[in-house]
Amino acid sequence: QVQLVESGGGSVEAGESLRLSCAVSGYPYRKYCIGWFRQAPGKEREGVAAIGGYDSVFVVASVKDRFSVSRDIAKNIAYLEMNKLKPEDNDMYFCGFSGDKNNILNMPSGSLFRSWGTGRQVTVSS
Repeated sequence: QVQLVESGGGSVEAGESLRLSCAVSGYPYRKYCIGWFRQAPGKEREGVAAIGGYDSVFVVASVKDRFSVSRDIAKNIAYLEMNKLKPEDNDMYFCGFSGDKNNILNMPSGSLFRSWGTGRQVTVSS
């Protein structure tokens, strides 16, 4: 059974940076897709970025100039690097796992991901 353990996040001031990590275990293959999503209370989960099986990446336009996604294959950890954070980035952030190993061309739907981390809070003060 795939398990995701997230770390990172926290409270920062606007303009600062944070990194989220998503450690994957329980999957025997090296090619899979990790998606990063965020969700505010009472709102739908929103896709932020994803990294595909061959390390193709996609970052949504609204954060593309500030956020990046990467992966350490040897450690089975995916990262979401968030720079120049803004108060509107205040959300709970989740990583999701999909066994789809194909390259990604756009942000996958949340329905693609079968396993999820428990989320990390990111709080940005102005």
